[in-house]
Amino acid sequence: MASLEDLGSQLMSLHIPSNRTVAVIGAGWAGCAAAVECASKGHTVTLIEAARIAGGRARRITQHGHHLDNGQHILLGAYSETMRLMRAVGLKPSELMLRLPVQMRYPDTSKGIKFIASLLPAPLHILSALITSQGLSWSDKLALAQFSSAARWMGWRLDYDCSVSELLERFNQTEKLIVCMWRPLCIAALNTPPERASANVFLSVLRDSLGARRSASDMLLPRQDLTALFPEAAIAYIESQGGKIEFGTRIKQIERRTTGIKITGDDYASEFDAIVIATPPWITQDLMREHDDTIATHQFEYEAITTCYLQYAKSIRLDHAFYALLDEANDDAWGQFVFDRGYLNPDQAGLFAVVISAANEASKLDQAELSLAVANQLANAFQQPAYAKPEWTSIITEKRATFACTPNLDRLPNKTKIDNIVLAGDYTKSDYPATLESAVRSGVQAARLIMN
Repeated sequence: MASLEDLGSQLMSLHIPSNRTVAVIGAGWAGCAAAVECASKGHTVTLIEAARIAGGRARRITQHGHHLDNGQHILLGAYSETMRLMRAVGLKPSELMLRLPVQMRYPDTSKGIKFIASLLPAPLHILSALITSQGLSWSDKLALAQFSSAARWMGWRLDYDCSVSELLERFNQTEKLIVCMWRPLCIAALNTPPERASANVFLSVLRDSLGARRSASDMLLPRQDLTALFPEAAIAYIESQGGKIEFGTRIKQIERRTTGIKITGDDYASEFDAIVIATPPWITQDLMREHDDTIATHQFEYEAITTCYLQYAKSIRLDHAFYALLDEANDDAWGQFVFDRGYLNPDQAGLFAVVISAANEASKLDQAELSLAVANQLANAFQQPAYAKPEWTSIITEKRATFACTPNLDRLPNKTKIDNIVLAGDYTKSDYPATLESAVRSGVQAARLIMN
């Protein structure tokens, strides 16, 4: 009879080898995170990307000689996994991003508000911002304080999800607060209008930012383009660990074999021990159509994000790195935030980026028409006629930038029905909306499933 020691040795021999070959399909932020996490644990990683550049739906583009992005982003101090992986691949987040206290600042010449957190410890940083805020009446401030207190008391979660609009109505938020604070925050965080957005997901964002330590609520503005902010360094790290990257390779089929999992595509075929599918959901569904009907039949609605770049004379500057804008589609005022790119990178002096989130309606406009509307919106908001006449403009629209983050949305799990095939992406199960942090966390979770 075999001894316990012999049985233990036999069981150990059945364990998955520590060094496995892993293919990560898709070099967006989720795919890069999964690949880095796998490579850091000794696995041999091949990162496969259909495009010629990494970053996915948060990547570099080149326009008029500038490295821009397919969407202007704000990160938060609460993005712990993103910061961890950036440091893991040798980056210094403090050098790559401008850190600002959380704020909602409108141009002085508009009918907006000025709400800027202090450097005091939480929650005093928000309390001081509330007391010193401009453009809010005492009834507005009282309603905001009551909402914050109630949200903390209920653990930043509702027993039954509803829309953000219903949440704000339930807690008697004033029209001024809804227009100038809650609506733009909801659209920026969830890329979904508050009347259709999930209250519970919105509360999760507030919990980990306004409801956490002071630094967690800080706004981080990239000084570099989004591909340089993480994906490029991630690729260099993967290669330094013995992995490789295959650009311009579109995978079309996944085949299960007794010896592993074979993937084939454009002039490409190879077999791996495990696969991380980190492609957008509609591509993931095609790849998994023969393997997992739950994934193949899942339905998402999508929201667009449009960024309008406007180049002015290099001497033109905003007083601050960014401002919120009052958007009103009926008045052709589409933008919600404007960023002075020259404030972040001196090489881009005079370049403004105006963000239009939940941009499905705006994206239907002719690009010249939308550019003119945005330029006029800036001229009116800042009372600067010169803003109506930029030297050039460029409209970048990501039509399926994120899923519509609606109440009780059933998102896909990382784990599939097939052993050694997992999913990574901002659309997988999470209490976060479709953000860079959500993508990174999903990639890390997918890698850990592979390793386990």
